[in-house]
Amino acid sequence: MIVDGNALAGDLTDVIGDDATRAVVRCAACGETGELAGSRVFRTAMGSVARCRGCDAVLVTIVDAGQRTWIAFPGIRAVAPLLE
Repeated sequence: MIVDGNALAGDLTDVIGDDATRAVVRCAACGETGELAGSRVFRTAMGSVARCRGCDAVLVTIVDAGQRTWIAFPGIRAVAPLLE
């Protein structure tokens, strides 16, 4: 069965939830895992860059391009929900 991307809504909400910073991410460069909230974030006039605390690899970039904000996850290999 092939459906469109809307089919991912429930799964993404289950993993990311209401607060994406509480999601557990795995760094693609070094394999370290931890909450996204634990990353080191550098803010600039154009946006933000989140880096891995273990190896300083770029995990997330957020760029404000005026009418649209772009988010990329170049350094995240996997995302899992926080287990409480």
